[in-house]
Amino acid sequence: MALLLYSGLSIDLSVILKDADDFNVIIQVGENENTKEFRAHSVILRARSPYFKSALSADWISNKNDMIIFNKPNITPTVFEMILKYIYTGELDLRNQSAEDIFRLLIASDELLFEELFECIQDYLIEKQTSWIQKNFEFVLRTVFKLTGCKKLQDYCLEFLCAVPKPFITSKNFTLLDENILYSLLKRDDIMTEEVVVWDGLIKWGIEQAPGLGSENCDKTKWNNENYEALKKTLDKFIPFIRFTNITSDDFFDKVRPYKAIIPHDIYEEIEEFYYKKTLPKTIILPPRTATLVSTIIRPNLATIISNWIDKNVPITINNKYKFNLIYLMSRDGYDEVAFSNKCKEQGPYVVLIRVQSEKIYGGYNAIGYKIRNRWFSSTESFIFSFENNQDINHMKILDGDFFFIIDQCLRIGYNSLHYDNVFDKCQIPIEEIEIFSIVNK
Repeated sequence: MALLLYSGLSIDLSVILKDADDFNVIIQVGENENTKEFRAHSVILRARSPYFKSALSADWISNKNDMIIFNKPNITPTVFEMILKYIYTGELDLRNQSAEDIFRLLIASDELLFEELFECIQDYLIEKQTSWIQKNFEFVLRTVFKLTGCKKLQDYCLEFLCAVPKPFITSKNFTLLDENILYSLLKRDDIMTEEVVVWDGLIKWGIEQAPGLGSENCDKTKWNNENYEALKKTLDKFIPFIRFTNITSDDFFDKVRPYKAIIPHDIYEEIEEFYYKKTLPKTIILPPRTATLVSTIIRPNLATIISNWIDKNVPITINNKYKFNLIYLMSRDGYDEVAFSNKCKEQGPYVVLIRVQSEKIYGGYNAIGYKIRNRWFSSTESFIFSFENNQDINHMKILDGDFFFIIDQCLRIGYNSLHYDNVFDKCQIPIEEIEIFSIVNK
């Protein structure tokens, strides 16, 4: 039997990193005033990283007194210190690191070809730093699509964008979107907004990108044939992803028809026949953009868990019985009693999701709903629950309580308005986001 005794090895290598006097590599990282030199061993660097295996034998490194001098100005000292510890010990503690430095570590691990580290950091950011990702969404989106292997974060960003797409699609920044991101977005079936919004966004993006157009030539009444041809060529690969049959006839007339010249002839003929004769297209039909769940707080797999709890299924099974219709979003609709009442009144059974600053998620199901302003009705079918994060399936639980109380955008939870979970007794946990869904049988 082989004995795997890694702990002592890790400790010994950590000592070598800190106190060795036989190093043969000096790595200079950072730039301007934020610089630092690190000492390392070429044999360990080469063994642990394909990047260093190649780089340390390349012509562009310098040698001085039999010492290899290596410069990495694009990596900060804080990030490189984490990388060296990982190289020597296989250990990495991200708990006290800022989200910005963890994201920089992701970029550096991609450049230095640390595949294991790269995958782990993606998971960590998605599980533990969702708030930071969402607050810095456009920067994160553009960055991760430049990293070829960053599939997990790319998918997460697209899912988040699809959940509440309209503010971004209608913003000026949408016209600056990289075409690879736009292509990945338009292919999806879960963009939760009107298709005409997607079309309008695509046209504005195309005008900004097409040669000879842009802000100085955006008035189509002044365009010539060359301008239309430039826009057509720019949007050629995107047009087939537009669900034209989900655009109303009025919007088709006002917003699609004026751009007839940029739509391939065979596609336009089928669209026109659909609107005039109600004949379904034969070659270009795509399914409507639909999704079971539109949420910035939880992922779709947790909606299945909630559906099972509603049906009292034990053990948990695949359950796509219910559709979750988003009717209230705090960041969109405001933390306002009147807006809340108008959105939620008489909407039937509810699921409420609340994300607090720790990334923990609290929720509740009410089988009756919100009937009268300022009053929720209780039911024996109602329950409250929690998830540790937006993908948690290991520590999820139904809580011992039946009451949510929110005041000054903070959360309390318990059996009634006079009895709260001790964790929330002083109401010191601010709420980051609230979503409310009406629950409908499919």
